[in-house]
Amino acid sequence: MILGVYWYFKFPENVYSFQFFKFFKGFGGHADNPAELEARVSVDHLENLIKKLGELHFRFKRLYLDIKINESQLLISTGDYTLFDEHFQFVSEIEQLLIHHNAVLADLPFEVKSSRRFSPERKNFETIEHSFLQITGSDFKKNNAENLSVRIDCNLPSANKKDLVNDLTRICTEENIHVFYYYHCDFKQHSNLMLFFSNGRQLENAVQNVDVNTFGNKMRQLEQKYQLHFGHFGGMEYYPRNGPFVELITDEEYILNKK
Repeated sequence: MILGVYWYFKFPENVYSFQFFKFFKGFGGHADNPAELEARVSVDHLENLIKKLGELHFRFKRLYLDIKINESQLLISTGDYTLFDEHFQFVSEIEQLLIHHNAVLADLPFEVKSSRRFSPERKNFETIEHSFLQITGSDFKKNNAENLSVRIDCNLPSANKKDLVNDLTRICTEENIHVFYYYHCDFKQHSNLMLFFSNGRQLENAVQNVDVNTFGNKMRQLEQKYQLHFGHFGGMEYYPRNGPFVELITDEEYILNKK
């Protein structure tokens, strides 16, 4: 699974700007549609451009590229439920090809006569095997960014908290996780913890994959060692609001709210 900084509801303002492509936000909920980047253009030497797009896609194999065609007009699109920096870098490269081929914006709809699709690499479907692992998004951060994280709620004796955090920091290093912070509430020699694990911006040739089930297995091994229980103990008055306490961080302004 890819954790980290992404865009879905809003465009990454002040980071990217496009001449041809438009951003169409995802809606989530019952609508359940991916966010998309789409360009409608008219261009000469269409087949040469499509060949170049195919060569470019070879560098961005994790993404799809869809091309709808009517004579000299093209509708070019890509998208996902999590648009990482890699997606916007891909589109930036497509923009350069369009400029090189003297493309012109064509806003009028057209009847699709043919299409070409460059599919992403086949991905194994990931089933999360541990019920205590919650995959969560975030509110908006810098440049409208959101963040995809693993959240774990747990409780344990307060005396064990520091050693648990140290072990989790070590596990993060082993499991390609570069962001780890937590909130806590201490009461009656007990601690409720809300743990967050993630990564930063996901750039071309530097996308970080995390095996969340392997990470979950290692978390499970800490249960007996630290008398740890998943979920929070007590009522809402003991909800872990103190924090965040940061152990590992990268691209902080895209992940944590400024105080």
